Amino acid sequence: MLEKTFYKKLLQHSFDFPVTVNYWDGSSETYGSGEPEVAITFKKAIPIKQLSSNASLALGEAYMAGDLEVTSDTTDTPLQKLLTAAYTSADSFMRNSRYIHLIPKQSHSEKASKKDIQSHYDLGNDFYQLWLDKTMTYSCAYFEKPTDDLETAQINKVHHILRKLNPQPNRTLLDIGCGWGTLMLTAAKEYHLKVVGITLSQEQYDFVQQRINDEGLSDVASVQLVDYRELKHAPFDYITSVGMFEHVGEENLGAYFQDIADYLTDDGVALLHGITRQQGGARNAWINKYIFPGGYVPGLVENTQHIINAGLQIADMEPLRRHYQKTLEIWTANFNAQKDVILPKAGPEFVRMWDLYLQACASSFESGNIDVIQYLVSKGPSARDLPMTREYMYD
Repeated sequence: MLEKTFYKKLLQHSFDFPVTVNYWDGSSETYGSGEPEVAITFKKAIPIKQLSSNASLALGEAYMAGDLEVTSDTTDTPLQKLLTAAYTSADSFMRNSRYIHLIPKQSHSEKASKKDIQSHYDLGNDFYQLWLDKTMTYSCAYFEKPTDDLETAQINKVHHILRKLNPQPNRTLLDIGCGWGTLMLTAAKEYHLKVVGITLSQEQYDFVQQRINDEGLSDVASVQLVDYRELKHAPFDYITSVGMFEHVGEENLGAYFQDIADYLTDDGVALLHGITRQQGGARNAWINKYIFPGGYVPGLVENTQHIINAGLQIADMEPLRRHYQKTLEIWTANFNAQKDVILPKAGPEFVRMWDLYLQACASSFESGNIDVIQYLVSKGPSARDLPMTREYMYD
């Protein structure tokens, strides 16, 4: 009885549409008026202590284990719909301070960072090839037209980033956190830059090195398996860093932006693209434990202050929240289309974990809980060597 009372208190104000909750004892209750759009089924009770300590972690683990199911007759992504409502409702367990527990301090030493990155990105190139597009780009796409497919939108994003730099041929570019190399190699082939990419993922390093060899780009492109803090190289005219600063840790953000400044030539320009909260910075216990160990999403003001402290100046900022929501929705559909391939290799818990991760992230962007922002920064007076208007970004 006590558990039921707690569950009712936890859930009854968490959503802005009617939800049916099926309890472990066979009873059901609908919260909200009208025809229920989503059903939550608890196959077993989650201990109150776990829920009150960190509801998102406890519920995420229950979903992974199959002890919690979320279903709907009206949408193929019921988790996204449910969690968007939970992020939106001021009284939901996702936002109410009574249910938020402080997350233990994380380590972002070079050793810890390498382990964290490899735990996610070294799941295997074959895994990511199943549901990413042909460019192997694992970050927010840029949909110039509503009809753009994912591959087109990812190529759009690469050019959108590079055009913002106003790159001049034969100059140098550093790509910090180069992923599977599409941005850096596009810069070499189409913008005639000399490029260096760095990553901590062995799988990504091997993939990019093979691409460099196969495409005959070794005279203009190289990749290094190195921590961004240990890079030994002459200053670069341009720097790009996509989906990177979310990994460095709250305590290292200042040093990260200072390294950007140190690695730039005088009047050099950098485009830093990453997940940012327009509110203060935040962590998520479930994502930190199972998906991105050590992850920290910095706040907009926090990043801006670090940029200023590093002696950099902001030339342009662009939020791309809706673009990342759409990217994640496509990834979710792609991932679920490959479930029959992934399931025998990884097991049901892994499949449920990734499905939850992708839908939860989509809901977080949809609700405005998080954003993704491109910061165009310069070393020296803001945009001194850039065109006077934004027209050049869209040529």
